[in-house]
Amino acid sequence: MSLTAVEPWVEPPLKQFVDDARTVLALLLHPSGQVLAQYGFARAVDVMSACALAAAIHASSAELGRQLGGRPFRGLHHAGRERQLFLAEAQTPRGAYIFLTVFDDESSLGLVRLYFETFCRDLAGAAPPLPTQLEPVLDLDFEHDLNRNLAALFGRG
Repeated sequence: MSLTAVEPWVEPPLKQFVDDARTVLALLLHPSGQVLAQYGFARAVDVMSACALAAAIHASSAELGRQLGGRPFRGLHHAGRERQLFLAEAQTPRGAYIFLTVFDDESSLGLVRLYFETFCRDLAGAAPPLPTQLEPVLDLDFEHDLNRNLAALFGRG
């Protein structure tokens, strides 16, 4: 199976986790649903679907936890007949990421949780620091440019 990562710093910790925990699938994504790395998926549409579902499950379970107990639920597990799923949040200096993994009888929930803790430490250690100087999101004369472009677009300029 192949491992692909959008950010190169994510690849070594994910590869180590997959090797150690003996998982079938693994996915690291931003809470918005944008994929950072994946292992074991054959088609891009499966990755996109899994990202959308993982982000939705993470958001809804966090809110349910806040409503019920004042704290978001963490570390969700589902045991199916042949495969199991583990979904949790990995904190890094660059923010929180969602981690989804699927495993079968070659592994166990205990192994996955154990190696997930190691994965979180390794991922946080590998994360590059945030830039100290952030670029402005909008130009100073953004509103003027926007109005000019809208006028030109609608034939008023």
